[in-house]
Amino acid sequence: MTSSAPGGRAGEPAPSRAQIRRWQRYLADERAEGAIYRDLASRRSGEEREILLELARAEQRHEEHWRRLLGDNLGHPKRAALRTRFIGWLARRFGSVFVLALVQRSEARSQYAADSDATTQMAADEQIHEEVVRSLAARGRNQISGMFRAGVFGANDGLVSNLALVLGFGATGASSATVLFAGLAGLFAGALSMAAGEYVSVSSQRELVDASEPDPQAAAAVKDLDVDANELALVYRARGMAAAEADAYAARVLEGYQSEAAPEGRRADTIGTPWSAAGSSFVFFASGALLPVLPYLFGMSGTPAVLTAGGIVGAALLITGGFVGLMSGASPARRGLRQLAIGWGAAAATYLLGSLFGIVV
Repeated sequence: MTSSAPGGRAGEPAPSRAQIRRWQRYLADERAEGAIYRDLASRRSGEEREILLELARAEQRHEEHWRRLLGDNLGHPKRAALRTRFIGWLARRFGSVFVLALVQRSEARSQYAADSDATTQMAADEQIHEEVVRSLAARGRNQISGMFRAGVFGANDGLVSNLALVLGFGATGASSATVLFAGLAGLFAGALSMAAGEYVSVSSQRELVDASEPDPQAAAAVKDLDVDANELALVYRARGMAAAEADAYAARVLEGYQSEAAPEGRRADTIGTPWSAAGSSFVFFASGALLPVLPYLFGMSGTPAVLTAGGIVGAALLITGGFVGLMSGASPARRGLRQLAIGWGAAAATYLLGSLFGIVV
């Protein structure tokens, strides 16, 4: 005969120990995730704060589901998963876009869709939560996109190019002093070149975006347009609206609605400034390019110096690749290994060329 046990519903078998442990873990994670959203909300205001508090309230609903299933098996509060506790620690202290990227990835790993004890509504909630956090994180990503791109590109370029340069020189049989000076020359030349290139690139990009932005003076002319015969709809059609939609929108604008809601190009402030991009490129390239030179700065030479430089740069490539993965909501391990393979591949090719050159000479 089937009976209802503590934590089970009437007419259902008592939950197994594995179920109880799983439910308790889910409950602990939901508590921790709700706290994360509240901590993030405490560092924000306005709409973002309200969105984060709504997410926290949704996590509370999920908590109640597991509480009902556990019933008398609730037991003492369990600790959340280490990953969730780490994100919570970061949220209490920083609340940055980096934390939102981690939360986004955490929401993407929800197991509710494959767990029959979770409701379909809860599984759907987790998917929507991921999209909400993705959108919140996107705001922060846009704000740092220019400097972040320049920094990541500069660091990786410095790591790979100077490692290849140092190993190429080292493979020819050149002295440690020659390799050291070649590495330092590559550091400064590369950093200056990167900074100059980023300055020109970002300046040009901002000029192109500025040229595509609507003229503020044009908005002032709207009130003087002929209601029955005007070209305002052509503006919206040129921005991508269909003809009927553009006509309807133009009519609403002329009736007093604000025109700022119309589709516009990408704002230049999401690109960054030329000086910030140049500065980031210089600093990050120089920082990356310094690492393969370190063994030679400390007096190492030959094969030990080559292996040490390769190991140091390999660790740095794993870290930078993993960080990019976290910021983009992707797998940090996969991104890190990809960076490592590319960096070591380029360095190995240059080392082989240097070896062949040394044999010929």
